[in-house]
This record gives sequence, C-alpha cells and structure tokens, in this order.
Amino acid sequence: MKHLSESSCRDVLQYSQDLLLVEEDCVQVKVTYKKIWDDGFGARGWKLNASIGDPEIIASTAETGKKINTSVFIHDILDHFLSGFGVSGHRSEAMALIQLSKRTGSDPRPDYEQMVKEDIINGRVNGEHLITFLPEELHSLLELDVGMSDKEIMISLQDKIGEKRLTDSLVENFFNLGKSGIRHANESWKILGLNPEKRTEIGLALQDILNRVDRIAEESGVDMFEASIAIGNEKCVFNIQDTLFSNSVHSANVA
Repeated sequence: MKHLSESSCRDVLQYSQDLLLVEEDCVQVKVTYKKIWDDGFGARGWKLNASIGDPEIIASTAETGKKINTSVFIHDILDHFLSGFGVSGHRSEAMALIQLSKRTGSDPRPDYEQMVKEDIINGRVNGEHLITFLPEELHSLLELDVGMSDKEIMISLQDKIGEKRLTDSLVENFFNLGKSGIRHANESWKILGLNPEKRTEIGLALQDILNRVDRIAEESGVDMFEASIAIGNEKCVFNIQDTLFSNSVHSANVA
C-alpha cells in the first residue's frame, strides 16, 4: 500500500532531466505534441513527457473552458507537475484543483462532485487504495468483511448513512486533501526558483504562447514534434525542436 508521499507528492528536484531541467532563471519542461496519440483515446494535442504512458492522461489542446482562462495542458504543467503532485490520481487531482483555484479563481467543488459521483461512490479510486482515500468519518462506520469489494464497501456506507451524507462527506474529503497540499506546492515552486505569487501571470503567459503554437501545429498537419517550455518569473519561452518549424521560438512576458 502506497504512502501519501509516494502516491501523490513528489520531490521536484528528483525529476529526471529528461522531464525537467532547472536552470538559473527558469525551468525547462519537456513536452510532446502529436496529431493523433496512440493511447486508446486518439486525441490531438500536447502531453507532458512526464505523463506519457499514464493511461489516465488524455492529450489536450489550447482550448479553455468557459469559466477558466487557461487550458488543461497548463493545469497539468503548473498545478500538477511543478507543484510536485502526481500527474494523475484522485488525491493528486484534489490538490492540483486547489492550486488551479488559487491561480484562476475557479471553484473546485463541481469537479470534486463529479469525481465523487462518477468514481469514488462506485468504488473507483485512482492512485491508491479506496481504504486509504476514505476520510476517518467513513472509516469509523465500516465493518469490513475480508471478501468485500470496493464497490460493496461503498454500497455498505450508502446503506448506513444515505447517498447525500455519503456524497457530502466525500466532497469535503476532497477539499481537505486539496488544502493539505498547499504548503508542498508553494515549497516546490520556491525550490524551482519560481514565485508562487506569480502563478496567475505565468499561467496567462503560457496560455498566450500555447494559443499561437497550437494553432500553428494544427494548421501544419504535422504528425508530432517535441518541445521545451522555459518557465520563469519574468518570461516564458516555447522552443519547438523540429526542423519543420525552423526551431521556432515563441515567447511571452510574465505581467
């Protein structure tokens, strides 16, 4: 059974240099673009090299939501990877969504509620065992049978306290888990030389560059290429390592 530090929190200085390179005034994040990812989803878009091979990660484009002004790809970079959280897993996502909230002002509750209703309440927890994910309030109600499946555990809890109370408890657990990662995220950014107080401005600078680069990639019809994103407190630079783009460099100042 994995401990929290193994399943969700990472030491950012232990990342392989093939994934992240720490320089004097920035960090270099390695990413890959593909027209079609052969991963079961077949989506066009970008992935952190750190997330390639993770079956839970779908490639994303520059597209943003109606209420959030940066894309899922920026979320993966800033709120997961550079904050020192796993690229996937419900606990990691709980913590990353709090970082997203701090960066964009978004409300994590709808996402927490969706994960509870679609996954947790059905006994599906990604990244760790169900029992380690459940809050103490629910643990105290369990009378575990060795042969019980995770789905049966959740049915048992629902029978005891009802769907609404169970759902509310699980959503509250997401909030508590999410807030528990705030200190780790801030420390991770500082260790990398990044200012956590500029996470909003850095996110907007990255989104500005991604809008341009993603449009070029889609219009070109290129099958794939690798890139390196330099992220600093004053400037972000997107360096495409492909002769088709003549080693194109796109940059944006951090406001």
